[in-house]
Amino acid sequence: MPAPSFEPIVGRYLNLDLSGRPHRVYIEEAGSGIPLVCLHTAGADGRQFRHILNDEAITRHFRVIVFDMPWHGKSLPPAGFETEDYKLTTAGYTRMVLDICDALKLDKPVVMGCSIGGRLVLNLAAEHASRFRALIGLESADYQQPWYDTEWLHRPDVHGGEVCAALVSGMMAPQSPAASRHETLWMYKSGGPGVFKGDLHFYRVDGDLRGKIDRIDTSVCPLYLLTGEYDFSCTPEDTLRTAARIEGAEVTVMQRLGHFPMSENPAHFRTYILPVLDKIRASA
Repeated sequence: MPAPSFEPIVGRYLNLDLSGRPHRVYIEEAGSGIPLVCLHTAGADGRQFRHILNDEAITRHFRVIVFDMPWHGKSLPPAGFETEDYKLTTAGYTRMVLDICDALKLDKPVVMGCSIGGRLVLNLAAEHASRFRALIGLESADYQQPWYDTEWLHRPDVHGGEVCAALVSGMMAPQSPAASRHETLWMYKSGGPGVFKGDLHFYRVDGDLRGKIDRIDTSVCPLYLLTGEYDFSCTPEDTLRTAARIEGAEVTVMQRLGHFPMSENPAHFRTYILPVLDKIRASA
């Protein structure tokens, strides 16, 4: 057995107002250099990026910052949450990312988001490109036709976490290691009631960006889109269709990966993300 050791990740809480309400947001960091803010998927939390945080080839040049959105992971809901239904909106999600970057005093950060985070990256590119050094969308597209019933995700007679995990279990590549697949699903099994459903309000209803894509100017901020070949929620065709409307967007279809590349098969994902980060660093 290896000797006991600490990982180089530091976790702490940031107290700030989001959408006019006090919040306590849990943030993990590792490394130094260019700020790299990572946005987790719907219904999960920042643990999805633990391998990025522990990758010395990345943290040697990047200050990796991962936060749990309110209602997710170690970030509690705001006071009074018991009287409301949680729903993530485009405006609220966008403001959240900008406010956290401002609170941390980040200078031209890179933002990398997956799934709902990948959708949000497109909105940042359309509305706030000048604030960022580069944007990376994992499993990112302007819109996907819903293929699932969200009512199953929050019912008193159904175990919500297990249903959420079952819904996403087929989105991972069959080549992904079993241990990493089950770790990815555990984050869904341990999510709060109704949180996945609330995130999907943004993904299914409020976050349709088809009318904004033509605004994106990659000469202001480079845009990289990477999608796993086994992702049937945001398919490679969805990403390619989106990128076809964005001059200068760089697109990669990742072989042997699915909807959660950074957590389902981190060793294979790094072969795709390291060259992208090298390009960003070289341009800096």
